[in-house]
Amino acid sequence: MAAVKSIAVLTSGGDSQGMNAAVRAVVRSALFHGLEVYAVQRGYQGLIKDDIRPMDLRSVGDIIQRGGTILQTARCKEFLTPEGQQLGAENLRKRGIDGLVVIGGDGSYQGANKLSKLGIRTMGLPGTIDNDIPFTDYTIGFDTAVSIVVDAINKLRDTMTSHERSSVVEVMGRHCGDIALFAGLASGAEAILVPEVPYDLDDVAARMSDNFQHGKRHSIIVVAEGVGSGEDISRQITERNGIEPRVTVLGHIQRGGSPTHNDRILASRLGDFAVRQLMAGDSGKALGIVNGELVATDIDKVVNTKKPFNREMYDLALRLSQ
Repeated sequence: MAAVKSIAVLTSGGDSQGMNAAVRAVVRSALFHGLEVYAVQRGYQGLIKDDIRPMDLRSVGDIIQRGGTILQTARCKEFLTPEGQQLGAENLRKRGIDGLVVIGGDGSYQGANKLSKLGIRTMGLPGTIDNDIPFTDYTIGFDTAVSIVVDAINKLRDTMTSHERSSVVEVMGRHCGDIALFAGLASGAEAILVPEVPYDLDDVAARMSDNFQHGKRHSIIVVAEGVGSGEDISRQITERNGIEPRVTVLGHIQRGGSPTHNDRILASRLGDFAVRQLMAGDSGKALGIVNGELVATDIDKVVNTKKPFNREMYDLALRLSQ
């Protein structure tokens, strides 16, 4: 296989804190090794429209601390078609780009996998706050999103305690409850509802009533959006025990803000790793971190595997919430 001389990087799907740090690492690592680097604007949409520009050291200056993505991101239905995928691959080839680093979640990985099968050397970096990518302990943006939720719950607990009220906090996570689980455990929530584990609202409502009878004057219930709306959960609790929890929907605030040092470091390590893997002749890999070590897994395997839920941590949160 010929040596890599030129690579491109794109961000795709929902943005996550740390994407900019990853882009910075890819660009600067590639330049350090004497490669040409290009950025694709607006994800796969930009790839199809040939919206590709060269990058230099200054292109990624002062971005490691910024949330969002300077490359922007967009959904692209055209790229879901074989014709769109072929066009994207051709746009890379005509510019002499040997490899592509894709930063995003499951849908972005699906696109990278298609390009890999068309002969484009690809590396996938897990950029999503949901932490739902298998074969990596953490995804870029997850730590920051959890920190945002914990900070919000801390503030809510202050005012809920003052007014002797309860609160339902709805967080992101349609199919993966990791944000709810980690934030709920870290903030001492009285109940955590996630899509991976069946829940009993009768039990939740009964425990809330029991806690109030024994002198507790507030409860925090964290609900992953995949379980249902916070408003619906609150209404059902009120029907069962007469307590009327206030509802807070954090929404897209969980994707914003400056990334934590953990996300910046993870993104930097993975971005540099992607460049080195491409230079070594590897392709079609999803990169991650397991037990502190960088790992590369066949992207085809990653997109066809569901990440296991951490039931041990869930059970711990349940024991400590009593």
